[in-house]
Amino acid sequence: MSDDRLIVALDVPNALQGLAMAERLGDAVSFYKIGLGMLTGGGLALANELKQDHGKRIFLDMKLFDIGNTVENAVRGLAQFDLDFLTVHGDPHVVRAAKEGASSKDLKILAVTILTSLNRDDLDASLLKEGDVQKLVVERAAKALEAGADGVIASPQEAALIRALPEAEGRLIVTPGVRPAGAALGDQKRVATPASAISDGADHIVVGRPIYQAQDPKAAAEAVLAELNSLTHH
Repeated sequence: MSDDRLIVALDVPNALQGLAMAERLGDAVSFYKIGLGMLTGGGLALANELKQDHGKRIFLDMKLFDIGNTVENAVRGLAQFDLDFLTVHGDPHVVRAAKEGASSKDLKILAVTILTSLNRDDLDASLLKEGDVQKLVVERAAKALEAGADGVIASPQEAALIRALPEAEGRLIVTPGVRPAGAALGDQKRVATPASAISDGADHIVVGRPIYQAQDPKAAAEAVLAELNSLTHH
């Protein structure tokens, strides 16, 4: 089985392109992230097909946020697809409701703290409390974990700080904003290389464009995996 520490984000417009990319990547990749951008392009059907027919693990990146009752119902509906990870916003009421909705299934609820593309100006515009972004991320992570989240999504810069929290014991840290050495930054403002993210405490890294936009996506995925394997295995 290939190394599931690498999660490839299939941020392509529709399920057909997503399936074609998964086929190109073949056995090199065992874990895929399907996000909101593909919801209307057959994202749930693709998630199901990759899981049921191809034996892949699936991370549904929906970043749900709503009143508790609605979140619980939404998660209960999604949990029946037997997927692996689902993101919700890290607000404690959302996390608790999501855990309730997933209760009888293996679906892991991952909390989003502060999106990796945001900086302090963005937070001010959203009326989020003052303070250093990193400190707020760690605080939000602690509160989400306390509310029962199975893990958190954290940028590479925060992975080590979150891993050090007592609440993070035995929980997952999944890190987007990871760019293999030499890749373009794109719109992410807080980034790191795959190996440094894992050594800072991440369990999984999410890589999108540097793989699916590569001339040879499979070779790009294999290069990331080689970088991860240059670390000693946990």
